[in-house]
Amino acid sequence: MKKLKEIVKDESKSLIREIRTLDFKITFIFLSLAVIQTISYYHSSRRFFRFNLYDYFVDYANVYFIEYIFWLSSEFVVLFILPVLLIKFVLKEKITDYGVKLGDKKTGFFITGVSILVMIPVLWFVSSLPSFQNAYPQCDEVRDNWTFFLIYEFCFLLYMTGWEFLWRGYTLFGLKEKFGYYAILIQTIPFTILHNGKPELETFSAILAGIILGILALRTGSFIYGVIIHTAVMFMIDLISTLRYKTQIFGIGPESFLEMIRKLFS
Repeated sequence: MKKLKEIVKDESKSLIREIRTLDFKITFIFLSLAVIQTISYYHSSRRFFRFNLYDYFVDYANVYFIEYIFWLSSEFVVLFILPVLLIKFVLKEKITDYGVKLGDKKTGFFITGVSILVMIPVLWFVSSLPSFQNAYPQCDEVRDNWTFFLIYEFCFLLYMTGWEFLWRGYTLFGLKEKFGYYAILIQTIPFTILHNGKPELETFSAILAGIILGILALRTGSFIYGVIIHTAVMFMIDLISTLRYKTQIFGIGPESFLEMIRKLFS
């Protein structure tokens, strides 16, 4: 028993010595990410709405639309506002050091514009696939009401601001000093994992997207261009999918596009 106590005591001292060598900022960022994601899952998710708030809105005709609006807007608070408060009051640093600025505007807006233009034909093609037709827009109700659609897309802008800031702002810039460009790969891992459950092609694409958006953020010193690109992609896939739903045209050739326009304005 005495020997066991000595072993435990020695191991405890060794562990404490190792803990004392840890960088506070890096340790805090990693642990806070775990806490933030847990809060997100249990308190700002559709799951939380379904189990805790659904009964208050069950008599509303558009209860599922309300559910999505709750999810998207509350995620902005958890994924953006909360990390900003941690940066300011715990780490005591400037949020501009975490990409909350325009940074290199010339490079940022150029790459953003090119990226969006490149994605238009890609999204036109993937929107014809059944897996994407069934997935977007995520809230079916917005396909039949343009007012709901615009409100939904605005809330997605809020959501994407939080989503991009958590990974390409708080995580990326927070870890950059310690890990350099390896920070891009670090933030790409959870970013990709959180795409699980979406169409397979989209999840694999998230690996490349995480790397590209990470490089863009470090190159420009800003996470904002990632927000613009990500929001624009979501808006376009939702819009194209909605137009396909309304016109029931699922081809990818020029004739399909022209026929879609004809049906929309006839």
